[in-house]
Amino acid sequence: MPNIKSQKDRVVQAKKEALHNKAIKSNLKTVTKQANAAIEAGAENRDAAIRTAVSAIDKAKSKGVLHKNTAARKISRMAKRANKAQA
Repeated sequence: MPNIKSQKDRVVQAKKEALHNKAIKSNLKTVTKQANAAIEAGAENRDAAIRTAVSAIDKAKSKGVLHKNTAARKISRMAKRANKAQA
């Protein structure tokens, strides 16, 4: 446990940030799973699900939760999966 006041503040901030990032990642996983399920099933709402997932990935990237290359890779793989299922 830190003794310095600024370090005590950083511990509190880190916990708060970790909770925020966890919520974003959890939502990201949920939306991605829904999009993948829609792609697999060939559902009518497939395009909307993919758009929602890509939007969530971009938001996570812009907030610094995901690295830009990780976000690009996830979007690319989803698009590739969708195109393969459509063909």
